Amino acid sequence: MNVAGKIALGLAGSVGALAAVVAIRTATYEAPGAGVGTGAEVQLAAAPPVDLQRAASHLAEAVSFRTISHQDASENDAAEWDRFHAWLTDTYPAAHAVMSREIVAGNTLVYTWPGNDPTRNPIVLLAHHDVVPVTPGTEPDWKHPPFAGVVADDAVWGRGTVDNKGSLIGLFEAIEALAASGFEPGRTVIIVSGHDEEAGGAGAAAAAQLLKSRNVQAEFVLDEGLLVVADFPLLGRPVALIGIAEKGYGTLRITAPAKGGHSSTPPPQTGVEVLAKALLAITSNPFPMRFEGPAADMVRTLAPDAAPAVRMAVANEWLFEPLLVRQIAATPAGAASLHTTIAPTMLRGSPKENVLPQDAAGWINYRIAPGHSAEGVLQHATDATRGLGVDVEWVQPPYDPSPVSSITSDGYRVLAAAASNGGQLPVAPGLVNATTDSRYFATIADDVYRFQPLVLSLREIEMVHGTNEHLTLDNLRRMIEFYSQVIATAAR
Repeated sequence: MNVAGKIALGLAGSVGALAAVVAIRTATYEAPGAGVGTGAEVQLAAAPPVDLQRAASHLAEAVSFRTISHQDASENDAAEWDRFHAWLTDTYPAAHAVMSREIVAGNTLVYTWPGNDPTRNPIVLLAHHDVVPVTPGTEPDWKHPPFAGVVADDAVWGRGTVDNKGSLIGLFEAIEALAASGFEPGRTVIIVSGHDEEAGGAGAAAAAQLLKSRNVQAEFVLDEGLLVVADFPLLGRPVALIGIAEKGYGTLRITAPAKGGHSSTPPPQTGVEVLAKALLAITSNPFPMRFEGPAADMVRTLAPDAAPAVRMAVANEWLFEPLLVRQIAATPAGAASLHTTIAPTMLRGSPKENVLPQDAAGWINYRIAPGHSAEGVLQHATDATRGLGVDVEWVQPPYDPSPVSSITSDGYRVLAAAASNGGQLPVAPGLVNATTDSRYFATIADDVYRFQPLVLSLREIEMVHGTNEHLTLDNLRRMIEFYSQVIATAAR
């Protein structure tokens, strides 16, 4: 055999060996925590019967309270929070009979339902009751007035139905039913309802500090964050995603000093031009996307139920990682889950078209992925703009990404069991790209989870903070039953 033949034979053997390795790894692949993170072994407590029409009426009433967190806090109507708190007390007498209530940071609620075994760590459940404003001028676009609290077309309509009064009402409906049925928790149940989650979460921070001062070490913390995606792209069917971490947050202000003057005699380079160069220098050097962290764990968990090509790629990450990254990054949400994002959001220049600015400034919002840090983000921007003569500084103190919570803990198993809807839905961990009040509670719990049992399509998710926000009655029922089962199971 000549040399070429030997080379060809060797290559064929190498390809064959590679194909065999890929095939074996694909055939034997198991998801991380297989048989553990599904919650299949958990025996869920039965949920009390749900009076869905009454619950819908209560949520509609809750919507009517304009607990709006404005950008400028001076625009908030403090009386609305007082009225809402009084309404909660009147509406849920059984819940308030078994729980004590404290108010911190002005309007954040902390409820405690004492367990009969003080040696067991409590569970902490979060649901904020402030809402974002309705964009002025968009009111006519709503099918029903955003604060009317209308029940129609098998849904409750209005601002806050999904984010996040629906969760709070679901919690209280569950506790009201459990208390009325005579349920007594074995471990303490703590409910925290922040009043300013949409404006930074100072109330939740104060609540977390209060619990820390009492040496509370929670079994787990649960807040909003992820949900059941009805048309999850990887599987083409509903998937329950439980957030096991969330990104950090920070906004940098990039300022280009300038002399100003009349626009008829511009200098060789205006402050606006310098600013533009600085912003492009930062955004043209993005953080690399990597198949790692919670987003990768999500794909690894679901791979056994995915198409054969996906399973093969995940089972052989060492070979197909670039392909996995490209596929996940095909959507903005997918791309965001793989790296720290850089988003210029605001610009400031001259106050008039014929005036050169005395300085020009741009704001860049960062969502910091696990494994990165605010310090690293600042260094990244500083290095990118070196030599341009701009100032780079944080607008407000940033915060780093949350720790990553366990997918094998007892708490995760309970949540997975309840989220799976009796084993009908696949469950996977995920990364929350936005921020929640839960970020403050890592000081009192090793495991902090972010999940609402809502079933929404990717398109329906867009209504959150948008027009025609509404919660279907089926989702409201799911919410109540989920919280009932979680409390009755985790705290029994």
